[in-house]
Amino acid sequence: MKLKTILRIGLYTTLCLVVVTSAFAIGYTARAAHSPVTGEDASFSVFWEAWRVIDQHFYGDTPGEAARTYGAIRGSLDVLEDPYTYFVEPQQRDREQEELRGSFGGIGAWVERTEDGRVLLTPMEGRPADRAGVRAGDELIAVDGTPITPDTPFADVLAMVRGQRGQIVRLTVHRSGADEPLTFEVEREEIITPSVAWELKAPETGYIQLSIFNERTSDELRDAVRDLRSQGASRYVIDLRNNGGGLLPAAIDVASQFLDGVVVMYERRSDGTEEAYRAEGRGILLEEPVVFLVNSATASASEIVAGAIQDHERGILIGTETLGKASVQLIFDLSDGSSVHVTNAHWFTPSRREINSVGLTPDIVVEYTDQDREEERDPQLERAIRYLQGSHNR
Repeated sequence: MKLKTILRIGLYTTLCLVVVTSAFAIGYTARAAHSPVTGEDASFSVFWEAWRVIDQHFYGDTPGEAARTYGAIRGSLDVLEDPYTYFVEPQQRDREQEELRGSFGGIGAWVERTEDGRVLLTPMEGRPADRAGVRAGDELIAVDGTPITPDTPFADVLAMVRGQRGQIVRLTVHRSGADEPLTFEVEREEIITPSVAWELKAPETGYIQLSIFNERTSDELRDAVRDLRSQGASRYVIDLRNNGGGLLPAAIDVASQFLDGVVVMYERRSDGTEEAYRAEGRGILLEEPVVFLVNSATASASEIVAGAIQDHERGILIGTETLGKASVQLIFDLSDGSSVHVTNAHWFTPSRREINSVGLTPDIVVEYTDQDREEERDPQLERAIRYLQGSHNR
């Protein structure tokens, strides 16, 4: 899939991430069911005692039991002082799982919130919203009769339009030039959210952007390389900037496209035990020149891949220092659909360099300033292309 198309889908995916921004700075390695706790711990009775006081004396509305319980869980996890051990409510957990799968049940439209709070739709060609008659620029004003206002949280809007595949959702929109609101019945279907974008940036130089490590990333990377090769690419820029991580197996699969049989990273647990993860299988880019772009939002699984490339001298890193988030979270799904993410281990590069709270220093440091963005320049990408074309001066 070409970059322009992917970037628009990427915009929608980015908007979808509002509710789970922190989720993709996490290295996911396991999911486990967790049995509900039965019985009330006597030491917890003071919690309900405090809330009885609140219910009796608080001036204003008070939350329900679920909100109180979730708030208590979040507060108790805060005392661990680990930003990556946290609680996720049921709806957010659904969105998180969808992003890591790389697909979800939806209407097939890009959803955008404007500065004045309106929600605009742009249907994907041939997808359900398009087939139902939704047009680009239609303003979404209700979903299944529930009004959408500037005060409606964007995460709630996304939750309303997404849902089970095969179900019908009624979209009410305001269309410029129409006297009355229009209502469309749209049957949700599986919508794929690509994690890889690519294009030929210069003669023989392919550019591949990885936005997240999900279940589809490795296959999409192979598709990108095959397409770029068909266009004459023989060297590659791999962009890991703003990639906050994702699934560990996906990161190992991606690293395996560049490395053959070597250690990709070590996982060290709190009890001191250690496990090595190696590159597996015959990779698709084992010999071609490669440069990896990184920045301060390159984190977790992205840092694992970048660190392995750097340690094995398979390519160089260009950009700015990475985030320094290399810990492993186990995900325990709770009985009501919520989940707890628990830090269980730390990752180290093949040479056992510490990444967590340290980050990776690029081989060539190149800043990307606000002025660069305003003038639509990308000095990091430009430096990577020059390097690959033979200008190796640092």
